[in-house]
Amino acid sequence: MSKLLIIGTVAFDAIETPFGKTDKILGGAATYIGLSAAHFNVNSAIVSVVGNDFPQEYLDLLANKNIDISGLEIVKDGKTFFWSGLYHNDLNSRDTLDTQLNVLADFNPVVPQNYKDADVVMLGNLHPNIQISVLDQLTAKPKLVVLDTMNFWMDCALDELKQVLKRVDVITINDEEARQLSGEYSLVKAAEVIQEMGPKFVVIKKGEHGALLFNNEQVFFAPALPLKEVFDPTGAGDTFAGGFSGYLAQQGDVSFHHMKNAIIHGSNLASFCVEKFGTERMKNLDKEEVNARLQQFKMLTQFDIELT
Repeated sequence: MSKLLIIGTVAFDAIETPFGKTDKILGGAATYIGLSAAHFNVNSAIVSVVGNDFPQEYLDLLANKNIDISGLEIVKDGKTFFWSGLYHNDLNSRDTLDTQLNVLADFNPVVPQNYKDADVVMLGNLHPNIQISVLDQLTAKPKLVVLDTMNFWMDCALDELKQVLKRVDVITINDEEARQLSGEYSLVKAAEVIQEMGPKFVVIKKGEHGALLFNNEQVFFAPALPLKEVFDPTGAGDTFAGGFSGYLAQQGDVSFHHMKNAIIHGSNLASFCVEKFGTERMKNLDKEEVNARLQQFKMLTQFDIELT
């Protein structure tokens, strides 16, 4: 069985949207990635850090999803990373109300010995130096390294980010970030520029408008499934990344053909994530629901056409 190594935050979130608000709940990029990747037949492990205020029930949840948490450091007398955000009416824009790095400020990742030869590595959104540290600990070259990043690191750690880009196969970013990183408004041109920085594949997420996959001259577009209700977009991108990397780890094939299917699987799982606050929807999502919605994706995108 393939090994998937996941690096990212395990955190507390407090979220407010037009549909309600939460107190501190389970969040973090690695959490969403792990819960999403758990829907595939892979061995996965999370490398992250929490404080001793992190509840045992959350640790049990991850372990019960067959996620190896031996690389999840628990800092005695430390406090877990916390983020609070307010989403506007369109749910596409948000304000960060509070960010407390806490134990994340001094985080030095330690990759578990039995995952230093992971087949697929998913570098969740963190400081590029942490991502580099993880890659430096690997004892074998992975079949695939996927990077997720954001505009914050482009603003304050661009040189370090460019060093990471030289060592990854896939980057997943949104359209705004692709334009900032490349300096190009056209997403086609942006993808070309970013590929020259290192990644062979560029995935550009467009939220409710789907996702684009670029590899040299090959382009694939996957729509987002139209939903009746969207309560909370927090973690949707990470859930997408978990489905994307989990599917590819399960397949053991990183061709463009399988990348296209990975985009659909990632989009499918992300469509569940937004239906409830935080990780609530992902905690108990079953295979029947996932497969039924995959069929909806198939019906949404398949058609016959006659050329005259």
